[in-house]
Amino acid sequence: MTTPTTQATDPHADEPEVPPSSSGSLGDIVRAYFARLRGGDLGSLPAVLGLIVLVAVFSALRPERFPSAFNIANLLNQSAAVVVLAMGLVFVLLLGEIDLSAGFTGGTAAAVTGVVMTNHGWGWIPSLLTGLATGAVIGTVIGLLVARLGIPSFVVTLAFFLGLQGVVLVIIGEGGTIAYRNEVILKLNNDPMPVWLGWTIAVVGLALYAILTWRTDSRRRRHGLEAQPVLLWAIKTGALVVLVLAFIAFLSQERSPNPTLKSIKGVPLVVAIIVALLVVLTYLLDRTAWGRHIYAVGGNAEASRRSGISVARIKLTCFITCSTMAAVAGLLIASRNNSASPTTGGGTFLLYGVGAAVIGGTSLFGGKGRVSNAIIGGLVISVIDNGMGLLRQSTGNVYMITGLVLLVAASVDAISRRQATASGRA
Repeated sequence: MTTPTTQATDPHADEPEVPPSSSGSLGDIVRAYFARLRGGDLGSLPAVLGLIVLVAVFSALRPERFPSAFNIANLLNQSAAVVVLAMGLVFVLLLGEIDLSAGFTGGTAAAVTGVVMTNHGWGWIPSLLTGLATGAVIGTVIGLLVARLGIPSFVVTLAFFLGLQGVVLVIIGEGGTIAYRNEVILKLNNDPMPVWLGWTIAVVGLALYAILTWRTDSRRRRHGLEAQPVLLWAIKTGALVVLVLAFIAFLSQERSPNPTLKSIKGVPLVVAIIVALLVVLTYLLDRTAWGRHIYAVGGNAEASRRSGISVARIKLTCFITCSTMAAVAGLLIASRNNSASPTTGGGTFLLYGVGAAVIGGTSLFGGKGRVSNAIIGGLVISVIDNGMGLLRQSTGNVYMITGLVLLVAASVDAISRRQATASGRA
């Protein structure tokens, strides 16, 4: 699927291009942002607007159910595995490649984890590490076949898509399941954090974000490099603080149908896992040479090779990253279902993962995208699935609406690329 292109490969392409701090008035910031939009660099804006519209529509149609804290927390747990899978797929999509086996890679990792944990009595830490290692090994084999032998990723991962289904069936057996009984594993995608822990993580995380982004901008200004205006930093940081604290407060309220029997309040634990993955993967893409090389290879593999970048190594590591994240996603599914089965990672799981990345703003043509795109796109898909379920719509209607949203996202990507080329930004 790799398509050579000369588009821009800046990992910060989703951020507004503004002059240095000397031109940091609100008017300058707004004009620079709209200039970027006119140039075809839409980033995640369409997905964010779509998410807002969907939430508003379902909240209006089911005001007593959809916007409740109970349903929102449940929606987050339901979307977690798709979001994590999409986060891994972003890495191969940035290269203009594809991994059709990612869903059953997660299923295989969940099956292996279940065998060593339930059948052999291993502790939860070595069991989790074994599952992650399973994903990494699968990704290594796929990456070697694609990067070293030059077999198209579509063919290799299609073969693994078929083969890994067989592996899961051999491990578990047709119609069988492997129960997950370890309480730590089961809590990952079912239980909330204590309320105090959610507030602590939020406050500390926001403080670190504000300090680190301020120091980064200040360092760039001292060296005469382009940096976002102080006003823009204040707007972005302030908006993030308001949104995060409102989110924590909303989910910290009691949401149990029967609080006298069991109290349920606090942010789902899986949200902390996703945020941690987001921070680590975003740092790797934005702040390391490896991340910059991924964007370069995705933008133009031949030019990257001539500039001294090991294209084969970049491809190999991206497939390893994707498969390892798929293993995490498979474990989250098994945690949610309390078991692993031959259907774990199957069905629409892979399609939703690819759809989440693309809907969020990651380009299928390579060189454009961010890890955060996966979260936004995953929420869009989950809101559709959840909201349509509350409206008692058929599965067929859910599939049609989701497919339409994906088609619109792909169309927006194609149109924005054309505008970027016409405006000289690509």
